[in-house]
Amino acid sequence: MALFEKWEEAWNKNDAAAWIALLHEDYQFKFHSNGKVMKKSDMTPEMMSAVMRNESVTNRRCLYENDDICVIHQFNDFENGDKEAVMLVTLKKDGLFWRTETGATPLK
Repeated sequence: MALFEKWEEAWNKNDAAAWIALLHEDYQFKFHSNGKVMKKSDMTPEMMSAVMRNESVTNRRCLYENDDICVIHQFNDFENGDKEAVMLVTLKKDGLFWRTETGATPLK
């Protein structure tokens, strides 16, 4: 099973512990909105479970994945009514997700 499929399965089951287990110990997530970086050590199962429950994502799909990289595209709907098309580009290390950076296009 590809790493994306494991990620998607854990996310859809709201299994934060399984999702976090797919992250390398040195994992970092860089937000497109403010440039801040969140590390794996910042991601508790409780926090990620809340994110999984509250994030409205549609049409998530893996555009490309190999041993080094995974490229995901999805649509996000936010509580304030904003909508974005989001691209997540994640580098892999030791068979796990290692570095994620996002880019987004606002939708009207």
